[in-house]
Amino acid sequence: MFFRLLKESFLFAINSVVVNKLRTFLSLFGITIGIFSIISVFTVIDWMGKSVRDSISTLGENVIYVQKWPWSFDPNMAWWDIIKWPAISANDYEAVIDNATKAEAACFYVYQPQNLKYRKNQANEAAVLAVTHEFENLRSFEIEKGRYFSPEESSSGKNVAIVGYEVASRLFEKADPIGKQIIIGGHKTNVIGVFKKEGKGGISDSGMDEGTVVPYNYGRNFINMRSRFLNSIVMIKAKNKVPVQELIDDITMVLRAARRLKPEETSNFSINKASMITQGFESVFRIINIVGWLIGGFSILVGGFGIANIMFVSVRERTNIIGIQKALGAKRSFILFQFLIESVLLSIIGGLVGVFLIFIATLFINYIYELNMYLTFTNVILAVVISGLIGIIAGYAPAYSAAKMNPVDAIGYSFT
Repeated sequence: MFFRLLKESFLFAINSVVVNKLRTFLSLFGITIGIFSIISVFTVIDWMGKSVRDSISTLGENVIYVQKWPWSFDPNMAWWDIIKWPAISANDYEAVIDNATKAEAACFYVYQPQNLKYRKNQANEAAVLAVTHEFENLRSFEIEKGRYFSPEESSSGKNVAIVGYEVASRLFEKADPIGKQIIIGGHKTNVIGVFKKEGKGGISDSGMDEGTVVPYNYGRNFINMRSRFLNSIVMIKAKNKVPVQELIDDITMVLRAARRLKPEETSNFSINKASMITQGFESVFRIINIVGWLIGGFSILVGGFGIANIMFVSVRERTNIIGIQKALGAKRSFILFQFLIESVLLSIIGGLVGVFLIFIATLFINYIYELNMYLTFTNVILAVVISGLIGIIAGYAPAYSAAKMNPVDAIGYSFT
């Protein structure tokens, strides 16, 4: 009985779509736009969330970053005080290596934009990282071609470099970079490796794609390591089963002692961790989520009125049929469910069109920008559920009016 009712309602819904194409299109347009707005926002948030999590996984959940600048500012700390702090130096790194008891490994690196050149090709303001040898143990990456530095190359400051995927494409085009010589800061440097492409993340982070890594002792030739504005970082990984907060407390004591700070003095360095990024983006995601619901909600509200309009017209057009069904013994519940199912089906059709448009949009975006954005099964189900609920709400009043019709009056009704 249920499947027969579903079949009949489906046929009525399809007939309504086919016979009244323009009316149905205009009525379902609101549902389509509403679902498109809401699910597209959720799709973007899912992609951004995944990208941020992937980026954080490369940073390491049990790794902290000692820098001059904090990732999130303390309202009690003025930026003009922070700017007076000394940059993180190699001495800080050595103090951590010698005295930290909670650290498993640590590395020191300095970031500075440099112009790279290979023959006639250039990569201007490319990110160059001068790193100590432990960098490979703390930062997650893959080398597609070539190799990482040997300990001897790192300690002696050998003129070697590992370039990012985009840097290699810009400088060497289709040629093999391994063994080629590039110019960094006026110094000839041999390319020994190429990082595997990481792609752009949800926060426009291209990872190592735009980076070039050289040994720290070699980077000292073209980077002023004594500059107060040096962009330098000490990465520190916690020992197994040591909580990050314990590591932070340990490093704080080590660096305060190394910098000879008095107990009443404020620490003149910042300790950052990956969770700060997620905390910052959670509020942003919540705002985007709310905006998506508001925009989509208005569109769905309009679409709901459109569905109700279709159903009221459908009830009027089929009043005689309703009267005949009742005369043959059809119950109110049968008539009610018949129109409710039709309303739900029409609403779901509008929602699925919106989902299909999002799917096409993600394919186009991925083709143009290679963002690896995709429509999740969860969001598809959410779209169907929302559409179904709107169909029930919008279709209940017309369905109820059809269910309570007097069969005699309904049979004699003339639609004009």
